[in-house]
Amino acid sequence: MRGPVTSAFKALLAAGAAIALASGAAAAADAPRALQPMDVFAIEYASDPQIAPDGSRVVYVRTFMDVMKDRRRSNLWLVGEDGTKHRPLTSGNRSDGSPRWSPNGDRLAWVSSDGDTPQVHLRYTDTGESAVISRLADAPRGLTWSPDGRQIAFFMHVPDPVKPFVEPPVRPEGAEWAQPPKVVTRLVYRADGEGYLRDGHTQLFVLSADGGAPRQLTDGPFDHEGRAAWTPDGAFILLSANRHEDGEYDPANSEVYEVAVADGKIRPLTTRSGPDGSPAVSPDGRHVAYLGFDDAYQFYQVTRLYVMNRDGSEPRCLTAGLDRDVESPVWTSDGRGLYVQYDDLGSTRIALVSLDGSLTRLADGVGGTSLDRPYSGGSFSASSNGRIAFTLSSPERPADVAVFRKDVPGTKRLTRLNEELLGHRAIGRVEEMRWKSSLDGRAIQGWLMTPPGFDPSRKYPLVLEIHGGPVANYGPRFAFELQLFAAAGYVVLYANPRGSDSYGAEFGNLIHHDYPGDDYFDLMSGVDAAIARGFVDERNLFVTGGSGGGVLTAWIVGRTDRFRAAVAAKPVINWYSFVLTADSTNFFYKYWFPGFPWDHEAHYMKRSPLSLVGQVKTPTMVMTGEADFRTPISESEQYYQALKLRRVDTALVRVPGASHDIAARPSQLIAKAAHILAWFEKYRLRDP
Repeated sequence: MRGPVTSAFKALLAAGAAIALASGAAAAADAPRALQPMDVFAIEYASDPQIAPDGSRVVYVRTFMDVMKDRRRSNLWLVGEDGTKHRPLTSGNRSDGSPRWSPNGDRLAWVSSDGDTPQVHLRYTDTGESAVISRLADAPRGLTWSPDGRQIAFFMHVPDPVKPFVEPPVRPEGAEWAQPPKVVTRLVYRADGEGYLRDGHTQLFVLSADGGAPRQLTDGPFDHEGRAAWTPDGAFILLSANRHEDGEYDPANSEVYEVAVADGKIRPLTTRSGPDGSPAVSPDGRHVAYLGFDDAYQFYQVTRLYVMNRDGSEPRCLTAGLDRDVESPVWTSDGRGLYVQYDDLGSTRIALVSLDGSLTRLADGVGGTSLDRPYSGGSFSASSNGRIAFTLSSPERPADVAVFRKDVPGTKRLTRLNEELLGHRAIGRVEEMRWKSSLDGRAIQGWLMTPPGFDPSRKYPLVLEIHGGPVANYGPRFAFELQLFAAAGYVVLYANPRGSDSYGAEFGNLIHHDYPGDDYFDLMSGVDAAIARGFVDERNLFVTGGSGGGVLTAWIVGRTDRFRAAVAAKPVINWYSFVLTADSTNFFYKYWFPGFPWDHEAHYMKRSPLSLVGQVKTPTMVMTGEADFRTPISESEQYYQALKLRRVDTALVRVPGASHDIAARPSQLIAKAAHILAWFEKYRLRDP
């Protein structure tokens, strides 16, 4: 392993040096240098900003990189709504998260872990004193304060009693026997990032804000998780769960339930077929907002905002005219509308939806940080006086904290977490592009990143980077990995082909039971549009992508040999085997395909990149985490071995310990980019 990794790092560093020499020979000696791989350890970014009830300050999660342990860590920081008094609330190489203000802002609860089981912590804002108020056996999630500030609700895994399948004989004292077999009987028995699932389910608890033992409110063989909402009188908690008898086989059919705090009595408030979740109770307690849709078993279905009476009667949709997925509903303090977040044309926005369905855009540029890809994300919170705190991102910077005030035009950035680093680096610049698909003239949106020191009179190699999902979207957001590609001298094209979200139901469902397929033409038309700009070297085209992007990478090289080399990261190669080995087998076969693979074998194989492997000529690397349960590494192994049998140049990169989030640790992100660039550099044509 040492040899290939070392050479990959050298290739990345050499590529960066080459572009620096080519573009900076006449530059001043103190000109900013391009990003380097180790710069990832200096990156910090904000998430989960929670504004105080009075709107005066914001607490947020500040993620940083621990270079010695190769982990992402996080602390809590506080900043005034005017950007002053920016200071840490916690410190150390630990994981602090989920900060939540008490209803009157006198206390702050959060979850923290320093290697042991995460616990609930409490800070008193008048004295600054902090205390651990729980002694839990498992990690709490989804902290939610009761309206009177006396209790905190949360979700936690509760183990089920397990009866052995067989009773083994008594082992002699001191004997060293093998571990006993493990018997699996659940339909879904493993999950990406979690591994093989523990026996048990997620239940709702309440904990006194003064500490003590928590009280379990729900039980049964059902998972209760997501977001809990108290009624104003504190008598009930609303949550989402799939408590149907056949829920394991119908995973998207969740309901909104009310749970009585006094005795745990539970009853459903929704009954339709489809997912209902994210409940939010109006300030007067008369209405409940929630998200969902009527399930049509389509590839892509738009999540809409609904409001019903508190007893579950008279549900109505408020965003039928939006044609975009809505997230995170939060009632205004006067109960006349709800703040929501949604993606539109590759950008994330916050809006106010009134009870008559009218929508007012409030803030743009909302974004989180994934570092390897410019995916959507981000979050917001609202105060009682209408101020909104949210994460703000751009192609040049990871997420910071910003505030919107209804009485002040625009938004105010409160933090600049990476200015000392990125303000002194030459960053690849990003511009939006639009083109028409050669298939049907449909408008496609994308973005082009150019290298530092870009000279439009020169010719540059191009990397086509394809997003996963495939129901997802790229946009004008920061991506460290793509910046490394640009620093190595590549123009990077990324786009939202048909099937991407943020463009409405019709566009998203163009790949329903037809994926991969015509999205190929959208991407190739984008490459043609980039070449038409005049600065792309047509001899040096490269393609890569992860997950759904890995699928499309393998699909593309099976249909064209115009690319010099390709890297398919964590791809699906054979849909038949994927559906029967992935962690969500109960979902994929009924939404992505017309039925079981043995009933539709021809359809499954027609859409499998494996069906095109006999046409592949492009040198193609395959890269997957060894602990990936979403697109198991057996998919990559099939493709690698098929390419080897055909004597096509290939390499299989196995990432030890990595799940589907192949770049979860900083060194994994560096290694991923390094291997991709080393593969491209191996096949890149150079001028004599």
